[in-house]
Amino acid sequence: MKYTKEFESLFNNKGFPVFTLEDVMLAFKSKGISYNYLRLMLHKYLKSGKIKRISRGIYTFHDDAIVVGFAFRPFYYGLESALNILGFSIQGANNIVITTRNVRPGIRVFEGRNYKLMRIKREYFFGYKLMQYNGFWVPVSDLEKTLIDMIYFKIGIRNELKPIILKALDRKKLKSYLEHYDKRINAKIYAELK
Repeated sequence: MKYTKEFESLFNNKGFPVFTLEDVMLAFKSKGISYNYLRLMLHKYLKSGKIKRISRGIYTFHDDAIVVGFAFRPFYYGLESALNILGFSIQGANNIVITTRNVRPGIRVFEGRNYKLMRIKREYFFGYKLMQYNGFWVPVSDLEKTLIDMIYFKIGIRNELKPIILKALDRKKLKSYLEHYDKRINAKIYAELK
């Protein structure tokens, strides 16, 4: 196919972890390439295994499961995967993608690895930072937000990690985050801090 080198140079890099057919159409708009030609090109790449499908209509050249979150923007990696990326856990955790998008939550598979998709309300979508992980800049919830999310999603903190996490917490930041939540979440967080 005529445009394969240009296609690969545009979309096979760390700066563009995922793409859609619409992204490809936009990139090749000035060349006057038809929708059907681009669709066929993607189909051939998918069939050959050069690109992988993350979700319906969303593709990547990368094998690393860390790219799955980019298919559900806006998102951040949270809960156990955030603890792993932040260096608080050596146990390999599945990626947990937290998004505000209206998607079906649950466990999905990418390249033989499970990842979990969870939904959060827009007003609770804060408390994350960009971190470099496996060569990609990914949004990861900070420690304080991770603790709150563990209570919000009703996931307990592992006993062996609890003292380490509580020692490293920035209590002022935690208090400012808790202003966004109701009394029930606040009470549960303060009970964990004791």
